[in-house]
Amino acid sequence: MFSQDDDGSQGLVLALLAGLIAMVLALVMGVGISHRAAVLRAVPAPAAALPINPASAATAPAAVASALPAAPLLSAAQLAQAASDAASVKVEQGVVKFYFASNNAQLAAGAGEALADMVKGAQSGRKLLISGFHDAVGNPVYNAALAQRRALAVRDALKNAGVDDRQIELKKPEQMVGTGTNSGSDAEARRVEISLQ
Repeated sequence: MFSQDDDGSQGLVLALLAGLIAMVLALVMGVGISHRAAVLRAVPAPAAALPINPASAATAPAAVASALPAAPLLSAAQLAQAASDAASVKVEQGVVKFYFASNNAQLAAGAGEALADMVKGAQSGRKLLISGFHDAVGNPVYNAALAQRRALAVRDALKNAGVDDRQIELKKPEQMVGTGTNSGSDAEARRVEISLQ
């Protein structure tokens, strides 16, 4: 008789434990499904899924734009910062200046046209001097290596334009003093110059 009472109470405990485990699993699955549904509701429909018929093709850009989340408005300072961080090329008084985006060694669009006079000068026998610059903010070894990669990218563009390697002189990258904000001086520290010698 004593043995039957133990078996009955063990069965009851096991049934309660199984019920508790089932409830925990159901709760975890419910939370997971609810979270996934919330994430899917937050993601906008892809542009390809938008119903656009040929008759309303003129309004398609507006339909796509309305399906995308609104972009945050940028302040004038943020726009100026983004513009100063963009890669660009300038030619000033016979010197070609390549400005690079932060932490990047890719030449700006229009680099080929800016190099045309330098290539002509090299073809007439003049040497080209490439000077790289970097700022004092952050790791100085990394900054110098990045300035060197930028100078090498300019050198490679010159070589691809037909300038002989012997006509190109690379100067050791120079550290700019007084930089550290995303101002015009920062852009000056992210530049490579080419001049005719």
